Amino acid sequence: MDSKLHPALTVSNIKTHVPIILDKDSTHYTTLKTLFKVHCQIYDVMDHLSPKPAAASTSSDASAADKVEAAAADALWSRLDALVLRWIYATISPALLHTILKPGQTAHAAWTSVESKFNGNKNTRAVFLGQEFANLCLENFSSMADYCQKAKHLADQLDSVGSHIDDRMLVFKILTGLTEQYDGISTVLQNRDPLPDINEVRSRLTREETKEKRHATRAAQSSATALAATVTPQTQSPTQPAPAYAPSDRSRGRARGRGRGRGRGSSNRDRGYAQ
Repeated sequence: MDSKLHPALTVSNIKTHVPIILDKDSTHYTTLKTLFKVHCQIYDVMDHLSPKPAAASTSSDASAADKVEAAAADALWSRLDALVLRWIYATISPALLHTILKPGQTAHAAWTSVESKFNGNKNTRAVFLGQEFANLCLENFSSMADYCQKAKHLADQLDSVGSHIDDRMLVFKILTGLTEQYDGISTVLQNRDPLPDINEVRSRLTREETKEKRHATRAAQSSATALAATVTPQTQSPTQPAPAYAPSDRSRGRARGRGRGRGRGSSNRDRGYAQ
């Protein structure tokens, strides 16, 4: 087969297909393993995760064309193996890479080495995962979907290390890790017989979360409206129109003075005439 036509050679970035970086203490090994195998199967390089098959011997009387074809097939296999090896390196952390890296390593050798790192300490990983699963609670997540997804992921990881979590245990763990505002729906779901599966529980809880957020938004809007209604807005007092005629204090004083003067003068004259 012409190497230029092989589908694996069209993959420019493995991270767009397997968006996980595996660390030596990661709980995502099962997820990465599943995605990586699917990717290899799609691009026809699944055989590179297994030992290289023995090369067919070429007889001395084989034609030159057969020898050229066999050499081309071997060169293509080596090239594809290096490509898969690069995919493996690109999906693990630098610390894990330094642990498994060896000169002249094949894709199968690297894949087996990574697998042994995670299967060789199953008991330790089971303890770590079990503690994380037991301490799982909604208040540490930004959404109900993230919370349920994390619970399902931990259950899958525990199952991969021999600590099986069945659906009943998973549902109970999700319900007991909810916050107080979900006590009502939690009680309803726990009392269901039979107990609903994880998909129904996730769906019901997500709808309940949407309803709670809607109620909180309406309550906040009502509080803002009530607060605005109790605050008297500051308004400017209307300007009083000036009177058409407003005598000054000085004018009023002169008027009062003239009035008092005339009165006293008249009185004196009257008293003079009387004499």
